[in-house]
Amino acid sequence: MAAQIIDGKAVAAEVRAGVAREVEAFRSETGETPGLATVLVGDDPASHVYVGNKIRACEEVGIRSIHHHLGGGTPQDELIDLVRELGEDETVDGILVQMPVPEQIDPDEVIAAIAPEKDVDGLTATNAGLLAQGRPGLVPCTPQGVMELLRVAGTEVEGKRAVIVGRSILVGRPLAALLLNANATVTVCHSRTADLPEVCREADILIAAVGRPRMIQGDWVKPGATVIDVGINRTDDGLVGDVDLEAASERAAAITPVPGGVGPMTIAMLLRNTLAAAGRRYSG
Repeated sequence: MAAQIIDGKAVAAEVRAGVAREVEAFRSETGETPGLATVLVGDDPASHVYVGNKIRACEEVGIRSIHHHLGGGTPQDELIDLVRELGEDETVDGILVQMPVPEQIDPDEVIAAIAPEKDVDGLTATNAGLLAQGRPGLVPCTPQGVMELLRVAGTEVEGKRAVIVGRSILVGRPLAALLLNANATVTVCHSRTADLPEVCREADILIAAVGRPRMIQGDWVKPGATVIDVGINRTDDGLVGDVDLEAASERAAAITPVPGGVGPMTIAMLLRNTLAAAGRRYSG
């Protein structure tokens, strides 16, 4: 039996509609509009597209967008000064520096300069530490989106075996913490994991976030598992995920497509994080 396709576009649209309603309520209550500052350094075409999508999404839900575009030769100190200024700007609730940054800039230093209460990407050591401890903070957008897709798909997380292929600070590590906090038993795999296919076959929830086209084969999937494909890879066949969708769909109970699965959730959760940051600022 073919797997249920988890429609990330539809779920993201519901999240965005909810954020729009909450932004309006926030504005009515406080007289203020939540603001998201985006910072783009250089002229990477893909980054331009991503930032443009984030700006449009803000406008759609009523969040004020403040955009800074710096030249590709911008020194690190100048970027960090801007990030710190935004941290002190009372009209800014969220700060997002689009990655990657040019080679003269250390991304870790830039992330460290972001005020944790405005870190809507959830990448600062403060927010990563709060997440690891199971305490409230700003959670990275893509992992948060994955958890929302699991919820909407009706996938039971508590007590289940979750396997994540990929250990990045953007997806793999924070997602492991979220799943642990939801009482799953979590295994994080990587390039040195022994017998990766066999480990994947043990997963009730299999999450691929490794950035290799169709790496996860159909027979790596446990029958009845939920498969979440975070990968977005450009190939001669167009955009494909990290999972062989057609083959995996024959064994999985539910699966996300690429495109149209996890991707739309990332911006939706960015909007939710910006609203949450604004709410925390005004409540205390």
